[in-house]
Amino acid sequence: MAIVLLVRHGRSTANTSGTLAGRMPDVHLDDTGRDQVAGMGRRLADAPLVEVVTSPLERCRETAAAITEHHDLEAVVDEALTECGYGQWQGRALKDLADEDLWKTVQQHPSAAVFPGGESLAAMQARGVAAIRGHDARIGAAHGPHAVWAAVSHGDVIKAVLADALGMHLDLFQRLHVDPASVSIVHYGTRRPDVVAINTSAGDLAWLKGPAPEADAAVGGGAGRA
Repeated sequence: MAIVLLVRHGRSTANTSGTLAGRMPDVHLDDTGRDQVAGMGRRLADAPLVEVVTSPLERCRETAAAITEHHDLEAVVDEALTECGYGQWQGRALKDLADEDLWKTVQQHPSAAVFPGGESLAAMQARGVAAIRGHDARIGAAHGPHAVWAAVSHGDVIKAVLADALGMHLDLFQRLHVDPASVSIVHYGTRRPDVVAINTSAGDLAWLKGPAPEADAAVGGGAGRA
């Protein structure tokens, strides 16, 4: 299996305005978001990426472009990495949604949350995990266990994928934080997922050119990477 960098898009105009954008068209990165992804792209410039897969939404495609400009790659668009289908919640202000009864379910019991006219969080997790694991297996088979690739997606999708990799119930996924333009790293391995990093926004990633993690965890934590 390969190593996947889970990249959240940079800050968007909807993030700034406090709007739940969902799958609305024409939601782009704001000025801060463009600066964030430019820095993230430089950070990933030394990562040995073999593929970049992205959500089809503009804010993710703009983020993916900040990565591919440092690599001889074109981003692959996958609908399965798109934002959660928030249905009738889409386009509404978060401050107003916080007064809805469903808000408490989303916060405390997300596995039971179904957005009116939209998707359930459980369905979002299922398609996101299937997409990430499917691409990871394909890329690992084609390029070997040292292969590194990036998946550009959305906060809730990435949190749900990380929860699965950590063996966490979906009801705990709100305990995770995934900031705009952050990078989380998972190596699925042959025996179990190895969650290498969560929600990082700085740090050299050239170490990804080294060998993949061992299948067995080092007792006591090991010596770390070079």
